[in-house]
Amino acid sequence: MVDHEVDTSAGTAVVDADTVDRRGVDGVLARVRAGAGELTGALRRVAEHVLSDPEAAARATIVELAERSGTSPATITRFCRAMGFDGYADLRLGIASETGRARSAGWTVDIGREIQPGDPLQRVLGQIIAADTRAMHDTAALLDLVEVERAAVAIAGAARVNIFGASGSALVGEEMQFSLHRIGVAAWAWSDVHEGLASAALLGTGDVALGISHTGQTRETIEMLAEAGSRGATTVALTGFPRSPLAELADIVLLTASQATTFRPDALSARHPQLVVLDLLYIAVAQRTHDRAHAAFRRTAQAVDGHKAAKGAS
Repeated sequence: MVDHEVDTSAGTAVVDADTVDRRGVDGVLARVRAGAGELTGALRRVAEHVLSDPEAAARATIVELAERSGTSPATITRFCRAMGFDGYADLRLGIASETGRARSAGWTVDIGREIQPGDPLQRVLGQIIAADTRAMHDTAALLDLVEVERAAVAIAGAARVNIFGASGSALVGEEMQFSLHRIGVAAWAWSDVHEGLASAALLGTGDVALGISHTGQTRETIEMLAEAGSRGATTVALTGFPRSPLAELADIVLLTASQATTFRPDALSARHPQLVVLDLLYIAVAQRTHDRAHAAFRRTAQAVDGHKAAKGAS
């Protein structure tokens, strides 16, 4: 199952971009003021928040703006389209330019621009690096290191760790399972809901379950993590949405950010930030089990060493 971003904000108005008359309105903030009167519900709250503090809005990530306006990233995206912008990056850059806080020209203000089919690979590479770099910085700003510490302590002391994810999130989960296994942590990664539920049902107090879903809306992952939690396991959610169903049921929430481009929607662009957070968690676990982890890593490395190509072999 592929993650889908679903907006669950109450009172969100359905407004097509063409319903807001922006003819003759050049400035970004003037455009927002002109269209705000035709918006209702969650979209209206976003407009009011942007107008109340444009400079803060220009500095905020899409997740931060959603939290401050009491909405969701999906609502922010719809708001941008209603205002005639291709995405949040364009809106933020426009506001920053008007408030005199635009950054110097170059890739730092170019993140989020649409990648065209005819773009040279050099520009595509720059876009990918820029988007990933920004996503890493935004993730670092969002991440609560106290929560990472809690998760690391729980995993370090766990008899069993289950990792749940679907589609692309399953691939990230398998990478984490492999890393933990190399340092002697009994970890399993599950993507099939039947197998995952059966395994989750065998967890108990002292065990850990990690659910991975960028949107936090993936039903199978939610079900598996909920089953683990009902058996007494400590539950950890890795997601980009702090108010998502997955985050709501977890004991510990680790947040990531993403920078989508034309050919890399949020669900794909979230992979690198997810891996960074899980790498941090893995190292934190290794630190807390240093002697055991070091010995296990040495033994596992020796076990596979014979399958490496000999030096000088063609």
